[in-house]
Amino acid sequence: MKLEALLRDRGIRFDKHTHPAAFTAQRLAQVEHVSGYVVAKPVVVKGAAGYAMCVLPAARRLDLQEVTKVLHDPTVRLATEQEMTQLFPECELGAEPPVGSLFGMKTIADRQLEEDEYLEMQAGTHYESVRFRRDDWERLCQPTVAPIARAT
Repeated sequence: MKLEALLRDRGIRFDKHTHPAAFTAQRLAQVEHVSGYVVAKPVVVKGAAGYAMCVLPAARRLDLQEVTKVLHDPTVRLATEQEMTQLFPECELGAEPPVGSLFGMKTIADRQLEEDEYLEMQAGTHYESVRFRRDDWERLCQPTVAPIARAT
């Protein structure tokens, strides 16, 4: 199920945006004229229990050591590009929506995301994004919230 269909199915109001190509989350923030702290980006990790989706503001970097603590798993590593194409066959590489529940993955969210009312995110392509309320995103993903990111 694609992100838009999931949002409609759950009755979540959202705004869809079409924009020039945004190949990074920070670029998405620029083309949408929003802060890099409002754009949510996914970073997929793999550990002994499988894959998990870490979600953090575009303006921050994942702290893998913190993720290993949250998951209680010292084997956690970043997913490879090949794994990403297999996990998200309907998405352009690098444009995966940060909604772990859409892909059957545990979601771990950085605490910084709690500071804004809305989140902007890629919707599966580099040319489309959606914006909706953060609390709707939290209900959708049921994330574990932890300090998993640091300043860039």
